[in-house]
Amino acid sequence: MKTPRTECAGNTVAADGAPEDRRTLGRRGEEAAARYLTARGYAVLERGFRMFRGEIDIIAAQGETLVFCEVRTRTRDDFGLPGESVTRAKQSQVRKVARGYLLRRGLVEDRTACRFDVLALRSLSGDRFEVAHFENAF
Repeated sequence: MKTPRTECAGNTVAADGAPEDRRTLGRRGEEAAARYLTARGYAVLERGFRMFRGEIDIIAAQGETLVFCEVRTRTRDDFGLPGESVTRAKQSQVRKVARGYLLRRGLVEDRTACRFDVLALRSLSGDRFEVAHFENAF
């Protein structure tokens, strides 16, 4: 007998009451984060850049500065705030992938202005999110 899905760490509930998995919530959060950045004058260059078994959610430019963004989305704070989940290990992985991005694009690390930001989103309803943007987070 199959048990009904309930809200837990792996499942969230969408605005219409239907279960929503973490990947779907994450994609919606990344879409909202990209809109947020674009509305504030950033140029979104890449999304979901993968290298070295890691991923950078959003790579954007703010003027001459490359901004590597980690996006974290939650529906509730039961397990902590979204931004608190960016561990030292995750920070290290993002830095490694950022170096790979610079290398692949032929950019010199010492001569390219870079920043690492965290966008922590909380789902409110539908496609509405509360966004906390932490510049130079690590």
